[in-house]
Amino acid sequence: MSNHFGDRLFDSVKIKRTPLIVGLDPVYSRLPAAITSRKDMNDEFDAASAVDAIFDYCTQVLRIVAPMVPAVKINIAFFEKYLWEGIETFYSLITEANELGIEVIGDVKRGDVGHTAEAYASAHLENPELAGLEDTLAPDAITVNGFAGAEAIEPFAATATKNGKGVFVWVRASNPGAAVIQDCVCEGGQKVYEKIAAVVADFANKPECIGKAGYSNIGMVVGGTSPEETKELRKKYEKVWFLIPGYGSQGASAADCIRFCKKDGSGALINASRSIIYAYQNPKYTEQFGDNWKKCIEQAVIDAKLDIAKAVQDAL
Repeated sequence: MSNHFGDRLFDSVKIKRTPLIVGLDPVYSRLPAAITSRKDMNDEFDAASAVDAIFDYCTQVLRIVAPMVPAVKINIAFFEKYLWEGIETFYSLITEANELGIEVIGDVKRGDVGHTAEAYASAHLENPELAGLEDTLAPDAITVNGFAGAEAIEPFAATATKNGKGVFVWVRASNPGAAVIQDCVCEGGQKVYEKIAAVVADFANKPECIGKAGYSNIGMVVGGTSPEETKELRKKYEKVWFLIPGYGSQGASAADCIRFCKKDGSGALINASRSIIYAYQNPKYTEQFGDNWKKCIEQAVIDAKLDIAKAVQDAL
């Protein structure tokens, strides 16, 4: 296995034949009744009970999706609400995913400068060497908020590169309100998101960041629901992997998202979270599989892969 994150992504997308990745945003109240009805997991107001249910559910989801997708994105916010018990579960799921052979993107959106950024980078991109934590793994990549400029990106980029890991810097969000700030036109005619992208590219294009497949380990987050003109980022930054949220429940279509892929289907990771992990709440799947929640999720992944593959083919 390559020690370069961009190369590992390239290989995994080719092997799984899809840029689709699955996001884990677990909410106890939406978990399958088959899990929450168990005596030891039926109290969402008891931390241990709720966390055990979430871990059980996420572990089973990982086992369903791992053979079909190149990576998963685990959103730490849905674990942090349970404090130390949730954080332990977050890291336990990273280990589970690693054993299943898929890349893990920790959606942590950290962002600061100086010693604080260095500490964040160490916490999330370095496997700990502390006694008692020898078996704990950090994610293969994380999301970063780069709105403080180059100083907010450099510690993460340096740590990731040293450890064979990756960073995705938030460039253009998928929510409608993002336009108020991120689409503002600056002096010289560039929009705010374009300026951020240029700063990210300065790191991404460094020779030590480029792998054998031609991709950097430093990428960008650009929402699938962002304006059509954001596709110019794909043309401008050929060596960058794009992480694309918004497909599915947030309203972005496959065609919206594949504009960030290259013709060979590489270069972008298209994330679907709720539309897949809660597929057993969608009549489309319950009509086929009833209360077999695992089959609902499996079919949702298959359908999403086919949808994206068709969009890629139509765009050729």
